[in-house]
Amino acid sequence: MRMTRSTRRRMLLSTVATLAVIGVFVVRLVDIQIVQADAFNTESAGKRSVATTVYGQRGDIVDANGTVLAGSIMRYDITASPRNSAVSAKYTEQERTNDIQAVADAAGLTPAEVRTKLDTALAKNPESDYALLASKVTLEVRDAVRAAQKATTIGWVYTQPHPARSYPLGSVAGSLVGFMGADAAQFGLERSENACLAATNGSSTYERSLDGVQLPGSEVVDRPAKNGGTLKLTIVSDLNWFAQQAITRSAQSLQAKWATAVVVRVKDGHLMAVADYPSVDPNDVNASDPDDIRSTSFATSYEPGSTLKAMTAAMLIDQGKATPYTRVTVPGIFNTRGGYIKDVFAHGTMNWTLTGIMVNSSNIGISELTDRVSKQKRYEYMLKFGLGKKTEVGFNGEASGQLAPADKWDNLTNYAVSFGQGVAATSAQVASIYQTLGNGGVRMPLTLVEGCEQPDGTVTDVPTGSGERVVSTKAANTVVNMLENFVTQASMSPLVTIPGYDLAAKSGTAQVAKPGGGYGNDRVTSIAGLVSGDDPQYAIVVTMGMPQTNKASSAVAPVWHDIAEQVIKTFRVKPSTKPVPTLPVSW
Repeated sequence: MRMTRSTRRRMLLSTVATLAVIGVFVVRLVDIQIVQADAFNTESAGKRSVATTVYGQRGDIVDANGTVLAGSIMRYDITASPRNSAVSAKYTEQERTNDIQAVADAAGLTPAEVRTKLDTALAKNPESDYALLASKVTLEVRDAVRAAQKATTIGWVYTQPHPARSYPLGSVAGSLVGFMGADAAQFGLERSENACLAATNGSSTYERSLDGVQLPGSEVVDRPAKNGGTLKLTIVSDLNWFAQQAITRSAQSLQAKWATAVVVRVKDGHLMAVADYPSVDPNDVNASDPDDIRSTSFATSYEPGSTLKAMTAAMLIDQGKATPYTRVTVPGIFNTRGGYIKDVFAHGTMNWTLTGIMVNSSNIGISELTDRVSKQKRYEYMLKFGLGKKTEVGFNGEASGQLAPADKWDNLTNYAVSFGQGVAATSAQVASIYQTLGNGGVRMPLTLVEGCEQPDGTVTDVPTGSGERVVSTKAANTVVNMLENFVTQASMSPLVTIPGYDLAAKSGTAQVAKPGGGYGNDRVTSIAGLVSGDDPQYAIVVTMGMPQTNKASSAVAPVWHDIAEQVIKTFRVKPSTKPVPTLPVSW
């Protein structure tokens, strides 16, 4: 049969049309698979990929023995995909209600809380894939949520790790360690040493199925996290705990407003204990009064009283203006032509040596000697001893104390500074003075941070400060000898003596200035000294701020004794081998 011309034409047109359709599909396929492949892949990945934060771990804060004072623990955020929790043809309202109940029970929430967070997110964006149900929950809560997921096959709940901060020793050195806030370091070493401790977060992505479940093996780390460094301190936490307990008991018994105890290693200025009362527990900051959060040892300056007489004696001896045997006629009252100076106890005219002035803690006696050295020279000595400026620790909220220039001293202040009035210092600064005397007249920078160990093992921020000579070795040793005689000959000797050990110490009782001027009835009482006198290794300063039941410095002696005894035990200080050289107190 022969085809007609019209039939052949129809077949040709059909073939052309078919080829045209095929051509359209081929062009479209090439466009999709080749020309626009990258764009479509990116769009597709964007719909199935989820970006997550990979948290770096904040560094630990450890004591001199490696005991953790602040560390990171893992907590977990419970999040949800609101889009996948919405009611659909495959997910009924009753099923959603049951799943919300299960998640709420596991996470310690109410069903209403969970539903509100999901529905609020959906109202803002029906395609929302993120809602935070609970923040920083424990591992137990996370496991409970995962168990609920398995029991109910909930596909829209996720758990994400979130590092949090833990303080295993609570309030022990809590005022030093400080604490973290919701988003940043708030106080103490957590804040001042944040450059060492801070971690850098990374990021990763994973792919998920249509129901929101992570596809196994799909996670890719885009940027690795970096952990923070370990901050190594000089303090010994066990000693700090003991000192803190001791001053707390004493302060509460004496009804003192505050108290401090500072222990310094003489040879290098390392702070071995810095105890404060009150002290904050970084695990429960809200339980503390805001005024109690700071470290009183660094932040509170006060007129230290007679503990500074040791510094004045060192100046006099260093300038060749006095010796322990220098004879002084001490009246019952001293007229400064700007006011009157009295001793803590009434007496007639006494014939005391400089040693006797120290042993009897005579304000009048030290005032009579002080003009043998010019005001300007004494002021320069005081600066070198560390008064009037912050310590090298640079602690968060640290006070510099108060030391007016010599040309601003009136007649009364000129004498008052010799016995610790008219000048203000922190407990840390007073401890530094006694470290200097115990170290043969060389002041070492106070050190609290020994270094920062980076994750790769390198150590940075190592203290490099060298010592500065303040007075001669002879002057410092002579003063220590007089302080030994204070322990053996003063009235409070039985309260501070430790059998077998030659101790050197000085008491102090200072009036507290009133806001409007002048002095009131409040006192600051303290004992400062050295263990031991024949071989000074540790300087110890214990201070009670405004005690009410007993305002005498003798009330501080028992707690100083207990801390000194604990220092001896902690560091295995050897007993003394020489008797204390007895110096005459009168003539």
